[in-house]
Amino acid sequence: MSPLPAPLIAGQPWTALAPMQDVTTLPFMRLLGKYGAPDLLFTEYFRVHGHSTLEQHIVDAVCQHNTGRPVFAQLIGESLPDLRRTVEAIESAQLPVAGIDLNMGCPAPKVYKKNVGGGLLREPSKVDEVLNCLRGAIKGRFTVKMRIGFDSDQHFERILDLIEKHKVDLLSLHARTVKEAYRSEVHYEYIKRAVERLACPVLANGNVTSVAKGQWVLDHTGSAGLMIGRSCIRNPWIFRQHREHFAGQPIFQPTLGDVRAYIEDLIVATSRPNVDGQYHINHMKKFLNFVGLGVDTDGQFLHDMRRARSKSELDAICDQHLINEGRADLPFPDEPIKGLVARPNCETSRGCSL
Repeated sequence: MSPLPAPLIAGQPWTALAPMQDVTTLPFMRLLGKYGAPDLLFTEYFRVHGHSTLEQHIVDAVCQHNTGRPVFAQLIGESLPDLRRTVEAIESAQLPVAGIDLNMGCPAPKVYKKNVGGGLLREPSKVDEVLNCLRGAIKGRFTVKMRIGFDSDQHFERILDLIEKHKVDLLSLHARTVKEAYRSEVHYEYIKRAVERLACPVLANGNVTSVAKGQWVLDHTGSAGLMIGRSCIRNPWIFRQHREHFAGQPIFQPTLGDVRAYIEDLIVATSRPNVDGQYHINHMKKFLNFVGLGVDTDGQFLHDMRRARSKSELDAICDQHLINEGRADLPFPDEPIKGLVARPNCETSRGCSL
């Protein structure tokens, strides 16, 4: 097995950015570089099929994120010749990746119905073929992100055996089934079982919402580190905060004023040429659905921002809830406020959930 890049501060648990379609883009990675990037980055997935090519926006994220952190390129697919071809394309293009990751966890129905992503977990024999193919094709590090099963844990132990058999270098485990998506509690005991069973490092994934929760997950599972997705949309300082906690340093506590500045950075980061107006604002709402989980207990910010139709309306709503009338100095809570939900659902238009 190939050793992983060391954490930014030697001896600390790893922190990793979970791959999220339409979120872990080049601009968002650069934003995390400003607010405190994790030790490891994972891209959106390259779709792998008979006519696939390396998608340029993901290539750009690999080459231009400028965070100083290693990045892993993620693949999703099940066609063995096309998986080999894609690996060869990544390597022949000399993309500066730290490794190649296989998605075996995406819970979006449009994805798993094609027998890719989380759909692979229904067939251990197919998983065996895919892992064997990729391990043979990848010259460097080969990592896997998966869930504990498709609709049950029926094949969990068998697939862990396959992870071991094919000498995977890192497993990121989201401890829910595919069919549970993001609705259930996270079954962290499965991460502990994976840690005890596998020779490779295991990253714990699923509802790591704060430093306190992250430390609990590490203590409970014995994992080598934490992979964080949706919570870093709400709180982009979460990787910095973990690093400060691990080092015994004072932990940065953002205010609502800091959050207002972050939202402005998000607006700039999500802007695109020829994409403006209400379409851009609607795209922003996907991020603000998570940011809003920490703004007010009655959910009024979420209610108001979901009805914004222009940047000026959104600016006024953000100012009202975050900085007007002395709110700017109020602390942004560590945990999401109980009872608030990031609606509408967090699945993205391009296929894989957050």
